[in-house]
Amino acid sequence: MAVSIARETRAAPDIAVLAEELQSRIERARRESRDDPFGNPVLRVTLWLTRLMDRGELTREGLGELVRHLGRQAVEQRATRVSRYVGLDRDEGAVFAALAGTVAAEASSFADYREAVERARFAAVFTAHPTFGMARRLCHALADLASGGAQGQVALNGPELSFRPDERITLQDEFEQARYAVRHARDAIDRLNAAIFTTAREHWPEQWTELAPRPVTLASWVGCDTDGRTDIGWWDTLRYRLESKRGQFTRILEKLPEVQATEAVRRLVSAAQAAVERQLALAPQVGTQPSLHALQAFALSLVQERETALPEASPLVAALDAALAEAPDDGTKLTLALIRAGCLAHGVSIALPHFRLNASQLHNALRSVIPLEEEPSQPAQRRAFLAAANAALGEVRPVAVDFGALAAERASATRMMMTIAQIVKHLDGSKPVRFLIAETETGYTLLCALWLANHFGIADRIEISPLFETSDALEQGPRIIDEALRSPHFRDYLKSHGRLCIQFGYSDSGRYIGQVASTFWVERLRIRICELLARYKLEDVELVIFDTHGESVGRGAHPDSLADRLAYLDPAFARRAFAKAGIRTVRETSFQGSDGYLLFGTPQLAGATVGRIAEAVLAPAEGAPDPIYDEPDFASEFFQTVREEMNALVDDPGYAALIGTFGPSLLDKTGSRPAARQSDAGGPTRIRHPRELRAIPNNAILQQLGWMANSMHGIGHAASRSPDLFRQMRERSERFDRAYRLAAAAMANSDLDVLRAYLDSLDPGSWFDRARRTDREGRREELLAVAEALSRLELAPSLRRLFWRLSADALKLRAVAQDAPRMPVRLVALHALRLAAMHRIWLGFAHIPDFRPHAGLTHEALAERLLRLDVPACLKLMAEIFPQAPDPTIGLDFGEPPGPREGGTYEALHRDLFTPMLELFDLIREISGAIQHEIGAFG
Repeated sequence: MAVSIARETRAAPDIAVLAEELQSRIERARRESRDDPFGNPVLRVTLWLTRLMDRGELTREGLGELVRHLGRQAVEQRATRVSRYVGLDRDEGAVFAALAGTVAAEASSFADYREAVERARFAAVFTAHPTFGMARRLCHALADLASGGAQGQVALNGPELSFRPDERITLQDEFEQARYAVRHARDAIDRLNAAIFTTAREHWPEQWTELAPRPVTLASWVGCDTDGRTDIGWWDTLRYRLESKRGQFTRILEKLPEVQATEAVRRLVSAAQAAVERQLALAPQVGTQPSLHALQAFALSLVQERETALPEASPLVAALDAALAEAPDDGTKLTLALIRAGCLAHGVSIALPHFRLNASQLHNALRSVIPLEEEPSQPAQRRAFLAAANAALGEVRPVAVDFGALAAERASATRMMMTIAQIVKHLDGSKPVRFLIAETETGYTLLCALWLANHFGIADRIEISPLFETSDALEQGPRIIDEALRSPHFRDYLKSHGRLCIQFGYSDSGRYIGQVASTFWVERLRIRICELLARYKLEDVELVIFDTHGESVGRGAHPDSLADRLAYLDPAFARRAFAKAGIRTVRETSFQGSDGYLLFGTPQLAGATVGRIAEAVLAPAEGAPDPIYDEPDFASEFFQTVREEMNALVDDPGYAALIGTFGPSLLDKTGSRPAARQSDAGGPTRIRHPRELRAIPNNAILQQLGWMANSMHGIGHAASRSPDLFRQMRERSERFDRAYRLAAAAMANSDLDVLRAYLDSLDPGSWFDRARRTDREGRREELLAVAEALSRLELAPSLRRLFWRLSADALKLRAVAQDAPRMPVRLVALHALRLAAMHRIWLGFAHIPDFRPHAGLTHEALAERLLRLDVPACLKLMAEIFPQAPDPTIGLDFGEPPGPREGGTYEALHRDLFTPMLELFDLIREISGAIQHEIGAFG
């Protein structure tokens, strides 16, 4: 049997020369496509690569080297972009000193200065979203390169270079990476605070040590986020909070000056650290299901060593105050003042905790208290549920919590609230704990959370925060907040805390209504909440706005610079609305996975990142009004059109086929939670609607297929309705142009020819056409096998209609915005290489012998799964059907005449077909990693 997939004959070409030739051919094919509108320049180059492989001029090893060569260039360019993104060329010390000087200049007294710098203005939140798209080693190398180091280049030039993520990413891996970034962030905040102290010492030399600045703080929900996952036990969460506590104590001991004045502090912290170490020694290992005896021993250590381990920061702060009074010099005082400020801002943890769960979990927990039927979000039931919740809040009485009750509890929301109760009692009660609620669609959800908090006696220690992310939630957000504010119990709760916390999500909102439209709806919701607080006479309540977005344009991060990203999330118009109403705001932003942690990957990057954040919240506000707000009809119509077009796209069957056929197989697992459900019949579940896939892989697939629809679709239709006003707004409105530039960044990584190449690869007609024209021996049979397998999937009609829809919008945009960018040639080259590898795998299917059904797998089903690139699982089954090793029972005496055996082995089949298939699949995943670096983020 001749198997063309394994041809490896000639010497490897010069990779750098081949890379140049590949990119030159793409440029030429693009130029010539103007005279050949029926051709596709990407498929043309893909065919050239295929023929190189056919002739043995490009081996699989050569393909791998070519991908590494292009990917290495992409990483180097990304490092340059990261450095420019955070403004690493600016002098950190000068920036911090200038900011502190500006605040001092605006303060008429020490009290004014103190009030300005001690008010929390911004929190960076480190989350464990599944965006760990690069290996930890490469992430460190990239951070070093961006910071001007030499070690990163050494790692990049090494023979082991891979663009794929770490093979197995656990919750512990995520925590360790977050902790690494948090330590750099805390150090950078100390340097900012040092500038604040230094300026205060110059102006108020007798009072400066009294300050406890905290304009920027840190939080993390790694190990505390149970929305959509059940694999995190309450003991895991407690372990991570202990780890955070240990990190704070370790950091203090490292920085504490070796002078007599600090001895009491050292003894106190050393004893606390030793107690935490003993508690951690008894903590069950993460991911295990401990016995009740093990949980009991762990609980006893938390209770019995509670005081020694410092359950809150006040004893430590008192010791630091005493040390400050005895400190012999200003240097020692500054160090002690920085440690004290860190404790007052973060308690006895290295970062504050954020917990998250789903609204439905809360509703289920209250079923026994409020036994109403139906769903609380249904219009006919809303009033009844709200009335019942208010009545229950009037009657609730606190109950005691112990670890035994926690171990016995089965309701997830109740268990989480009890876990928080034990954390603030035994681990760290210094600061309130954030309680984030995903998919909040009714005010009843917030009242449920308040009832549970009251029930366990921690309403004063918990900050209830709804998450608005879905299209409906953004639309109905004002009503949801209004429903909660109508409750006197909820208003009293807000007044006692002095703050209302809300969270906006950008992944789901972006994929359903488009990123550009979602920012408009989020801004509108912010202003409506401002109006509601004023209506209910709650102007003294501070509003905490947590923008939970990723680092990609598809998930809400502006690509131009960190300063643009912060301004995009917090428009000047909304800030002025809050200032006019007399409502203070606190901004919070998420940094997610390896892409987000990268901005804190070295001391230099962390300093620059904190510098841009500090400038955003401490520098004077912008002045002139933006003209986009003078054209409310244009803005409403524009963003509504984008939303409608995106809604229609999401419901298009072709869109599900686009992202769901082989899209999920292009991605490695990038986090500790699954991306999609598995099919009981074997293989990945076929995606029939985008809602069946999580938002992050949904966006990542669009990146990998060369059309980032969630960030730009609909803009063409919207712009074409008022082209002149569209151009004027781009020129005159900073707000509108900044939003457009986010979409333009998506355009720069999108190409209709690349998209069409993937769609045509799923069209049996293109394979039948190739079969008609090929004169290569054996190739016609291979092409016909692929064409016939694709025809059974029946994808082509819906994909063609989808392409018409996407093309129409793109062409309308190019007609209005002639400066729309094009995909870089190197990125097109990576797509062409992947297409060549995919086609090679599919052509190999024709050489797999027929076989009897095995574990529910038929020859036809195998073809479908290979077309969906379910390659590793298919080859595992092939190894069972066509074993490489001989039958181990042959030749053994079992006491009877030997029965029939399936003799023979399939070594040649494995060597010439299965092994090359797997190597090509690995190469496809490598290309996905390289594309991620070209674009600059995962998802």
